[in-house]
Amino acid sequence: MSGGEVAGILVAVFWAILVSFLAVVLVRLAQTLKATTRMVAEVTDQAVPLLSDASATVRSAQTQLDRVDAIASDVQEVTSNASALSTTVASTFGGPLVKVAAFGYGVRRAIGRRKSPEPPAPERTVIVGRTLPAARRGRGFRGNKN
Repeated sequence: MSGGEVAGILVAVFWAILVSFLAVVLVRLAQTLKATTRMVAEVTDQAVPLLSDASATVRSAQTQLDRVDAIASDVQEVTSNASALSTTVASTFGGPLVKVAAFGYGVRRAIGRRKSPEPPAPERTVIVGRTLPAARRGRGFRGNKN
């Protein structure tokens, strides 16, 4: 055997090892692709029902939100009606009731003064945490000088 023949045999053996290695890699790659294809098919089979359930849930939520919106608009209308009613009642009865209350207060005070000519002076008057001296106690906000 000559050197060229030995070199040819070595190259042929190297190529055979290389081709065998590439064949093993391709077989493993084919198995991986098959497993991936199977997994994608299973995920698709499970995802389609989940998506339909999610779509139904979103539709139901939209229906509930429409109901809540209708309720909120009704509450807003009731609130505005109650506000208008309150304003009407206050303007209709407020003035006369204040006048009646003031008249009643005046009558009670007049009857009270008739029974006792002078109300007893309190021992001390407290204004914002202070006690007024005795000289200023008899004077009220109305200018009474007792």
